Amino acid sequence: MKVLLAGASGAIGLPLIRQLRAAGHDVVAIHRAERGRDAVLDAGATPLRADVLDRDALLDAVRDHRCDAVISQLTALRKPPMRHRDMAGTNRLRIDGTANLLAAAQRIGATRFVTQSMVFGYGFGDFGGRVLTEDDPFAPAGRGRFEDHLAAMRSNEKQVFGASHVAGIALRYGLFYGPGPAGDALVDGLRRRRLPTVRNGGVLPWVQIDDAATATVAAVERGATNSAYNIADDLPVSLSDLMIALADALGAPRPPVIPSWPLTAMPYLKAIMTGGLRVSTAKAKRELGWTPRRPTYREGVAEIADHYVRTAA
Repeated sequence: MKVLLAGASGAIGLPLIRQLRAAGHDVVAIHRAERGRDAVLDAGATPLRADVLDRDALLDAVRDHRCDAVISQLTALRKPPMRHRDMAGTNRLRIDGTANLLAAAQRIGATRFVTQSMVFGYGFGDFGGRVLTEDDPFAPAGRGRFEDHLAAMRSNEKQVFGASHVAGIALRYGLFYGPGPAGDALVDGLRRRRLPTVRNGGVLPWVQIDDAATATVAAVERGATNSAYNIADDLPVSLSDLMIALADALGAPRPPVIPSWPLTAMPYLKAIMTGGLRVSTAKAKRELGWTPRRPTYREGVAEIADHYVRTAA
């Protein structure tokens, strides 16, 4: 299969290229900045420089390509988001970028389209221990500025499932962690003791970045038309507990503990820190034949610590 990948320089991009290539697929990888070209080449893909928000330029860039599938991993996140405004670029990509990629898919003859979605599409808040499945309402109306993010996720999936020229698949990932962009800022912050934890933080679904890439390869190969899949490991955990475990594994100072009330002024960060979201991955395991190689954050944290200790040596 020949795959057009957008978001090749993001957190999951390079691991995904490597896993697609290992599975025997050819990859054309869209990158916007020139510095992304060498990384894409090193990972084994054909680089294609384009801005997915410029529809005419994107369609012109892909005009000589023919691909079987498109994978969208579009985000505009250079570090973990803490404020509503940090999500503005990603929201636009989920709306306008998705529309432009669907047009590109039609131009290149692709018949499958896998898009990056996420578990926060079920809502930001505490679900009281209930385990959510893909049958639960996705992207319900949100309160205040949370509606901006939910509207973008709603649009992303609606566009992909509504496109008649592709089999649309949405992967509702848990929060990414692992070596590379998904872990660099977290590890640096822990080592500098700049990342506080909160008391009694609620749990959230997580997925190690290589396991997320494995699930994506399975989805592009076997995902059912107009299907969404929750992609997470088997043990939800609070951000605070994950940071404490990672600090211990790194030999870094334990992060300071603060009460949750000071986060009221930063509602987006508070929603992430206090959590309360669990999802079932039974559908992905059953239909995609996927299981995470790191079934809990404990295995993943041990790998991350080993990676960063070795690279710091």
